[in-house]
Amino acid sequence: MSTKFVILGAGFGGLELSARLSAAFGADANVTLIDKNEGFVFGFSKFELMFGRQTLEQVRSSYREIAKPGVTFRPESITSIDPVSRRVVTNKSTYDADVLVVALGAEYDMDVTPGFKEGGYEFYSVDGAIRLRDVLPNFTKGSLIIGVLGEPFKCPPAPCEAAMLLDEWFTERGVRKDIQMSVVSPWGIPVPASPSASKAILERFAERDITFVRDQVVTGIDPAKKVAQLRDGSTMPYDLFLGIPIHRVPAVVQASGLAVNGWIPVNKSNLATQFPDVYAVGDVTSAPVPKAGVFAESAARAVGEHLVATIRGEGTPTPYDGAGSCYIEFGEHRVGRVDADFLTGPSVTAPFTDPSLEGAAQKNEFGAFRRQWWFKA
Repeated sequence: MSTKFVILGAGFGGLELSARLSAAFGADANVTLIDKNEGFVFGFSKFELMFGRQTLEQVRSSYREIAKPGVTFRPESITSIDPVSRRVVTNKSTYDADVLVVALGAEYDMDVTPGFKEGGYEFYSVDGAIRLRDVLPNFTKGSLIIGVLGEPFKCPPAPCEAAMLLDEWFTERGVRKDIQMSVVSPWGIPVPASPSASKAILERFAERDITFVRDQVVTGIDPAKKVAQLRDGSTMPYDLFLGIPIHRVPAVVQASGLAVNGWIPVNKSNLATQFPDVYAVGDVTSAPVPKAGVFAESAARAVGEHLVATIRGEGTPTPYDGAGSCYIEFGEHRVGRVDADFLTGPSVTAPFTDPSLEGAAQKNEFGAFRRQWWFKA
């Protein structure tokens, strides 16, 4: 094995692909995995941080612990990407790849929505979730809005999950009766791909007096007047505003020429970009699937199969199926699951399994399995 793989980003996609290449080629895999962060945090663990149930050290898997044969992790910041020469420059070194895979995800633009940076909060980043941990105990009455600021955004059920978990958290503290809660969504239902999951969420909202404001986004907030502006020109008063920020590709990806109309276009079957031997997986792409970790993982699986078959000159890789299971927290330790398939059939299928204690156990196993598979030899 002499092929040099360079993978940019160690999220769901980068970790899954590096593990698969390691499994296929062992110590000869020759994979360099680069990420600027200290470790990996599952998106759902940000709720644990937000509610103060766990610390960052408890939910973060350190990249120093990666022990996959043939995989070298580099804790570096990427400063430039040349997709033509497949050369990557970081703050510490330069890498020339035979095969380059971009898995850098989507970043949050806190500045583009007027008033948001000054007067809003978010729980999509680790820092944002930790910041909220210190804010929530002081909020005991008033109007709370969870508002989507634009599309696309990661993990479509997350705004509604946050509402259901906040409802439970405020109830446990005896203040829920004094708090009005609303979710502002750009869609007609909470999870467009799954009407059955949406029905369950809306039933829970009705039961718990949570308002779902459909077909709207928050275009700005006025921190002085405590008013959120909606795209139809109407307004909503708030006392605490939690926003799902505008998403964009990292600046280094935008500067590279990889992105078109905001995201990296890829071949739907094998996630190849327009540049030879350059692939992209996950939230950084315009692949026709939601921006969520499970879809980055399934994309990485497809890329891995394609690369292994190409290098070995044998086998027929399975095309990317756009499939993944998404867990939804309903509170009371009950978790539902959507099993979505976006690409293999004539239309999207996304059956829903009702929330249960068993669903919560499955979600825990989902995380435990991946920590073992991605990090351990």
